[in-house]
Amino acid sequence: MSKNPDRIPAREGGDLAERAYQYILDRILRGVWPLGAEINRRKIAADLGVSVLPVSEALQRLEQELLVESGRRVGTRIRIPTPQEIRGFCIVREALETQAARLFAERASAAERRDIVAMASDVDGLYEENAEHPEQATEASMHQLRLSHLNFHLSIADGSACPYLRQQIEKNQHLVFNSFYDKLFGARRLPKNWHVSMAEAVASGRVDEADHATRKHVRHHLEEIMYRLEPYLSLDHGRIATDRLAL
Repeated sequence: MSKNPDRIPAREGGDLAERAYQYILDRILRGVWPLGAEINRRKIAADLGVSVLPVSEALQRLEQELLVESGRRVGTRIRIPTPQEIRGFCIVREALETQAARLFAERASAAERRDIVAMASDVDGLYEENAEHPEQATEASMHQLRLSHLNFHLSIADGSACPYLRQQIEKNQHLVFNSFYDKLFGARRLPKNWHVSMAEAVASGRVDEADHATRKHVRHHLEEIMYRLEPYLSLDHGRIATDRLAL
């Protein structure tokens, strides 16, 4: 038996391109491969025990989702977004998530409304714990917080009963939130009950209230992101992959 935990056993079925996609995406979101880092598709194929073809298919999908980029001179690498692109990602996020909140307010079941408030409380608790004890904010704990945050927003999308909207929100979240932002923000303290107040508005059943609370939530984070990122992204992009201590 292979000692490599990432290797995909040949006896397992399933879509190998999808598995390669999830493998690469996980490493991007965790920050194992920083912005600007080169991607060696042959090494990935060897790690997973597959041919290069499914890895190439996965990278094509990630390129369409703006997470990686390819070029003749630079090969394939983790894509470095410009400040204008990040602002665009956040503007799209506002449009997607406010619509999901409006639909959730109209369509969600009583159980979904209770669950979303409980999830929001858990997310706020994780943020507060990390802010109180920044010395304990490991890469693993920050990744877990990020997953909990993602699942909170995706649960609102689930309650909208619009699968395509949910899919687009998940893709957008990958662009807006990943380990790169954790390195910039660190264990940041959010306003008290930041996610709970939004969740209560979304769960209220009042469409306009859900819209207003979600829009306020997203716009607050946009300004915070741009304030932190614009000075950094004005630097030489060639330094990003190698000068990780600068983060």
